[in-house]
Amino acid sequence: MTVYETALGASTPDTITLLGQDLARDVMGNVGFGELAFWLATQRRPSPGETRVFEAVLAALADHGFTPTAIVTRLTYLSAPDSVQGALAAGLLGGGSRFLGVTEDASRFLSSVVRSAELPADDDGWDALALETLRARGKARIPGLGHHVHKNGDPRTPRLFQIAEEEGLLGPHLSLFAAIGRVHPRVLGKTLPLNGAGTCGAALADLGLPLELLRGFALLARTAGLIGQLAEELRNPVANDIFLSVDTNTRSIAPAEE
Repeated sequence: MTVYETALGASTPDTITLLGQDLARDVMGNVGFGELAFWLATQRRPSPGETRVFEAVLAALADHGFTPTAIVTRLTYLSAPDSVQGALAAGLLGGGSRFLGVTEDASRFLSSVVRSAELPADDDGWDALALETLRARGKARIPGLGHHVHKNGDPRTPRLFQIAEEEGLLGPHLSLFAAIGRVHPRVLGKTLPLNGAGTCGAALADLGLPLELLRGFALLARTAGLIGQLAEELRNPVANDIFLSVDTNTRSIAPAEE
């Protein structure tokens, strides 16, 4: 008989094992959900500092108000109130390059530089590396730079840097990102804020989490936010108003000629 080995969950008639721990005795009531999510992804238990940084990232990405992901979740629930899972899935499927995906994009961009460069020893060295990186990109978009609302600074960004520094986890990805924040006006000719999603990507990369999974962590955080959106929709529904504001204000026109 074929045996499939796993370090994750496994059951016998009397026990459930997770990550080599007895789920009921060792995990439930003893391990927080953020800590467990990190442990599941890396198969190593995070330190308290790593857990604090990781959970700060989850909090930073949980909910940003009436974004497209939130609106589509509410509208899907309006259309199919018997399918909470469909409403949540609809919102999560909208996590891409403009919303949520920036976390992954920024981490991949920063990691591509960090992996190939000799890491500087001070801020001057990081600034020089950031200048070289930005000039090499030319007019290409810089993931994590700019925000459509927080033009003068994303409030999540300095807090994430502070937490990482307090825990001794401000590594090369955050260091490079900070340097990009300092020097980019010299290349772009304008000043843009380092956004929270990009900072989250840098922080997750400094934690050593797999780049391939970073969007998954953003979606994990946003799942909590979308549950909150649905809970508020139950208490104070707005989805029908959003639907009717479009449906009752359409105007028929002829198809555009090619």
